[in-house]
Amino acid sequence: MFKIRFLFFLLTLSVNLCYAQLSTKEITVLKSDLVKAVENSKLTESLLVKLNKLPNKTALTTAYIGTLEALKAKHAWNPYSKIKYVKVSMQTMQSAINMDKENMEIRFMRFSIQHYTPSFLGFSKDLTADRKEIVKHYQNGNFGVADQTLVKNVARFMVDSNRCTPEEVKILKKYI
Repeated sequence: MFKIRFLFFLLTLSVNLCYAQLSTKEITVLKSDLVKAVENSKLTESLLVKLNKLPNKTALTTAYIGTLEALKAKHAWNPYSKIKYVKVSMQTMQSAINMDKENMEIRFMRFSIQHYTPSFLGFSKDLTADRKEIVKHYQNGNFGVADQTLVKNVARFMVDSNRCTPEEVKILKKYI
């Protein structure tokens, strides 16, 4: 179930990736590659190298780098390496959020990573703040450049995460 949700998450979020830095064709290839990267450590690494080489990274590009770093943790077999990659991922995600605090998509990426990270590791400290920020966007109907598919899929994920209050679920279900 985790694989399916994470694949869906990556595919959905990649729609808005790096418009200013990548051509339409490159975005299409990247979307396909991100889905494959969930199960392919070499592809995860090559995408990470490619995105890290981009000049003038946007907040969204930085968030995708953080997501790929989290995938490196998934692919690592050594527990120490897993923790190290998650730590780096969280630092990268924080940098992305510092660049664009109001971006629902970035908040959702961090929420998703922290949702799937075991809480005893101590990397899930932003779940409540991100959840509230995401729900705020739904309350205000303010989704920035996110398309309707992304809006619907984020709402569904949030409800399915069982991390929202009943009031928040009511707000989110209006968009499912």
